[in-house]
Amino acid sequence: MCGIFAAYKQPEVEAFKAKALQYSKRIRHRGPDWSGNIIQNSTILCHERLAIVGLDSGAQPIISEDGNYTLAVNGEIYNHIKLRDELKEYKYKSLSDCEPIIPLFEKYDVDAPKHLDGMFAWVLYDKKKDRIVAARDPIGITTLYMGKSSKSPETRYFASELKCLIDECDEVFAFPPGHIYDSNTDEITRYFTPTWWDGSKIPQKNVDLKEVRETLELAVRKRLMAEVPYGVLLSGGLDSSLIAAIASRETKKAAASISQHKEGLDANKELSGVDEKGSLHSSGFTSLHSFAIGLPGAPDLIAAEKVAHFIGTIHHSHTFTIEEGLDALDDVIYHLETYDVTTIRASTPMYLLSRKIKAQGVKMVLSGEGSDEIFGGYLYFANAPSAADFHSECVQRVKNLHYADCLRANKSTMAWGLEARVPFLDKEFLEVCMNINPEDKLIKQKEGKIEKYILRKAFDTSDDPTAEPYLPQEILWRQKEQFSDGVGYSWIDGLKEHAENAVSDEEFAKPKAEWGDDIPTTKEAYWYRCKFDRMFKNSKAAATTVMRWIPKAEWGCHEDPSGRYAATHDHKVSLE
Repeated sequence: MCGIFAAYKQPEVEAFKAKALQYSKRIRHRGPDWSGNIIQNSTILCHERLAIVGLDSGAQPIISEDGNYTLAVNGEIYNHIKLRDELKEYKYKSLSDCEPIIPLFEKYDVDAPKHLDGMFAWVLYDKKKDRIVAARDPIGITTLYMGKSSKSPETRYFASELKCLIDECDEVFAFPPGHIYDSNTDEITRYFTPTWWDGSKIPQKNVDLKEVRETLELAVRKRLMAEVPYGVLLSGGLDSSLIAAIASRETKKAAASISQHKEGLDANKELSGVDEKGSLHSSGFTSLHSFAIGLPGAPDLIAAEKVAHFIGTIHHSHTFTIEEGLDALDDVIYHLETYDVTTIRASTPMYLLSRKIKAQGVKMVLSGEGSDEIFGGYLYFANAPSAADFHSECVQRVKNLHYADCLRANKSTMAWGLEARVPFLDKEFLEVCMNINPEDKLIKQKEGKIEKYILRKAFDTSDDPTAEPYLPQEILWRQKEQFSDGVGYSWIDGLKEHAENAVSDEEFAKPKAEWGDDIPTTKEAYWYRCKFDRMFKNSKAAATTVMRWIPKAEWGCHEDPSGRYAATHDHKVSLE
């Protein structure tokens, strides 16, 4: 992950350079390892680099051998080795996993993103044609914003974060995932068209548990591509625990293959990732490190310790106080660029943890976002009127991930120069699991089928005494907790109490006119919105990039997103 800023068709671009560098500096936290910029014609591209792959030769912007193409990328391309093999005619200048995008674009033009497997946001400039294209990964794991200014109608601005654009643009929007912009047409078009995208079409294929398991294992495996120390975020919930368990197995396999078969590295390319020089993308650790955070005695901390001991990670358990969380709120809202209640609640402990992880020398972590959307894991899904409604809601939640969990995972970690990778949002895994008959996903408490039953069952080896279990049974079948709940219920209670004291009844009764129909319904939401407005002077334009996460009211759900308000939540669950 990195940070990018670009301005296309910028009048007096040389004079604008000072501003561009100032805007790029605002996101230097995303890429503290290197800063680069280049002007081509009337276009400037700036890049703030976090080095994960191609450490010694991956500086950006990348310029093609003939000087025609200039590329700035934020992200990771997992199939870059395969692409290099397919696009051998191109003269590569670096070992960067991102450079194959240039020959890929030469070959496929605007269809190039279809051939990428990864998380990315990139801007590519063609000097001869004075043309710029920009693309974002299929689900929006990587952030990207686009802006326009009435002062310079032809100029198009792109940036990894909103804060780079709001001083310059009077129209700003989140660049849609799975789309590509082409200055030739000045249009944004969809390139990602999976079979499951139409939520009204109900899949008929029944679940293949082995396929679910093996596809997720492959998704984790490919995301261990790194030349720096990495770890896993481990809350002790089902999703992060599964990712950690698989990553631990793969890390042990890779370590064993290095020590026992150094001469046979080529045979392990798929397992651990090998660059064109035959160098294993080593994490720098022979054992996997896991990280957890919560208030003292929080459910997540207890569960995470149990998981870490079981799967054999070197575990780091961190605590925070309610006061520390409250003190961090302004910074969290500034970095997250949102006023959504759910996102802020969950982002604050993740933000605090990311700082501690980076201080321990880790640059990349695996995280468990996406599973709840794919499998209908939120407890309110138990209220779905039908399988068709269940599936439609899953599709819509996946489509909106870039406003919520993806945004949180990206910006909470990148605030400290830490990259988060999310295996559940792998394209192949999505293709498999979003095409499962929703009848198989339904929450049926009376039949013992709790949320995400088929995912749990796919990794349940209890029927096979010869198989090594992935997780303890009490973790594999642990009920869903919102991350903001799992770190300790008093965290949310403390936020509500503080908001109640910070916002008077008179203030709450008089929302600002510029908020339009987006009126906060609680004092907590009102408090966050006021903080957001103070931070972003062009808050009206900035607010267009925010979507609030709330359970589906039509299903009779409580408006507060905390899992405690779901009728199916068990308050008596114990992991002691």
